[in-house]
Amino acid sequence: MSAVRTGFGIEDVMALRSQVLARSAALRAVRAASETGGAPQATGRAPGAGFADTLNTALKQVSAVQEHSSAMQVAYERGQVTDIAQVMLARQEAGVAFEATLQVRNKLLNAYQDIMRMGG
Repeated sequence: MSAVRTGFGIEDVMALRSQVLARSAALRAVRAASETGGAPQATGRAPGAGFADTLNTALKQVSAVQEHSSAMQVAYERGQVTDIAQVMLARQEAGVAFEATLQVRNKLLNAYQDIMRMGG
């Protein structure tokens, strides 16, 4: 058993994680560029409303990814899905999406705090 563990160690997992994070960031950048490209000119809404809609859509997407991950895990436990790689990829994708959401939340909170400090 130890030969199997040394062939795929923590360094390999961390390298795979960093690749997934990089690809996810690239996909988010492409998606954000395509979604925000024509939205502000097409609508007569205030910029804040567009931001709120974008944030709401992003949170719904993260929720959908997490639900898909949970469904894949339940299906694997029931024996309906036999490819563990798909299940692990779905879990990793959900983890990355959640981490990205936390980072966005932290940045928004920091920006809010900076704005509040400016007023006083």
